Amino acid sequence: MFAALTGSGLAAAAGLNAWIPFMLVALTARTSDLIELPGDYDWVISDWAIGVGALLLLAELVLDKVPVVDHFNDLVQTAVRPTVGGLISSATFSAQNLDNSQWMRDNPWAGAVIGVVVAGLTHATKSAARPVVNVSTAGVGAPVVSTVEDVLSLVLSVLAVFAPVLIVIALILLAWLMFVIWRKWAARRRRREAAVAGGT
Repeated sequence: MFAALTGSGLAAAAGLNAWIPFMLVALTARTSDLIELPGDYDWVISDWAIGVGALLLLAELVLDKVPVVDHFNDLVQTAVRPTVGGLISSATFSAQNLDNSQWMRDNPWAGAVIGVVVAGLTHATKSAARPVVNVSTAGVGAPVVSTVEDVLSLVLSVLAVFAPVLIVIALILLAWLMFVIWRKWAARRRRREAAVAGGT
């Protein structure tokens, strides 16, 4: 149960910023007994993985706040965020000290699939909302929204690792927010199509 909550919360966080949950899991697993990753995931706590993760986190924090560049960044992250979400979810679903589920350790693909889906949905919502923000604010809103997304990713990651029971509430709120964003995006698209149809 706790591993499922932790894995799902980290995957949702990865959909917003792949490297915040990755770094939190890597550093927590390396410096404490709070997360004991399965042997197949020992590389996550290696010097090179943490170093590369830190560089990619820095790049993401900068690139995602620049209008237009953030759109191209989101295109690249379409592959990265669900992949990292699946990786981190699979690693924590089968973590030995969370639920100690032998089935999850024997079938890491199950956690990976859940992580890819959750991170993918979160990323898709973020990617759909960002162009609307950029256009409606002439790019001024990009750094603000990006910062909010980074903070939300950090909060979800911390809750997932240190207070997984609370992640249920956070995921419900995130799902509601995603629904609201999708409705606004769909309404804006319908208005734009109606305006184009009316002009012809």
